[in-house]
Amino acid sequence: MAELGITVLGGAGEEKCRVCGEDRILMVCEGEYEPGDRIVFETDETDTFYVIRVDSSMDEAYVYLKERKVEYVIPFAEKKISYNPACFTGGRHYITMRRAEKAESGNYRNLAYNVMDQEKDTGCYPHVHANANTRGEALFAVRNAIDGVLANESHWPWPYQSWGINRQDDAELTLEFGRPVDMEKLVLCTRADFPHDNWWVQATVTFSDGSREVVHMEKSARPHVFEIERKGITWLKLGELIKADDPSPFPALTQIEVYGRNSG
Repeated sequence: MAELGITVLGGAGEEKCRVCGEDRILMVCEGEYEPGDRIVFETDETDTFYVIRVDSSMDEAYVYLKERKVEYVIPFAEKKISYNPACFTGGRHYITMRRAEKAESGNYRNLAYNVMDQEKDTGCYPHVHANANTRGEALFAVRNAIDGVLANESHWPWPYQSWGINRQDDAELTLEFGRPVDMEKLVLCTRADFPHDNWWVQATVTFSDGSREVVHMEKSARPHVFEIERKGITWLKLGELIKADDPSPFPALTQIEVYGRNSG
């Protein structure tokens, strides 16, 4: 049995709501969120899988926790622009946490998907980070590339959030799984707000085992699918991005998906 806890804390660290229990818990938190509020998820068993819902307007997140506590900061103002406007609103909030079933951990799935990923590494995986972010804005933050939202024919606002590279030729994205995984397919959904957008014709994917794959893309709103297999990798890096010969300086990535299973 895993001992679980969910706590909503205010900006000064005051406790607003708390629940605890074994293996599966839920919280109905009364009261509107305020800037500085955060949700703390706790477990006494790390290096295992959990299913967490941070808001009733968001999908569940199947995640691998490597820390006993994960703090999820409630987004406000500019930070919230890449979320569904219904998220974190109103005076009643439904939050859940459970230990994943063993059968779930063997399923074929999108190993990159984590709707509750945040900018900072909190010990909750998968997690993505990058060396570029257009103007530092949340609408172009790298977490948008694994949030599961595939709308890509505009660039503003939700649901058209993406990873924007700030016109950097050396831009690269690193996706960390937090544990070994067996990959069977890579999918890249590039932003396609033409003629505003450019697009990449080539990229290089580097894996934690030291191997590399060069992939080629074209001008398209459709996902680019690559049959790439790797066993036991813990991360991959998307880089060496080559733009098309087009006047626009704005290529962007709407979503990266990695299909496969947990290793072992």
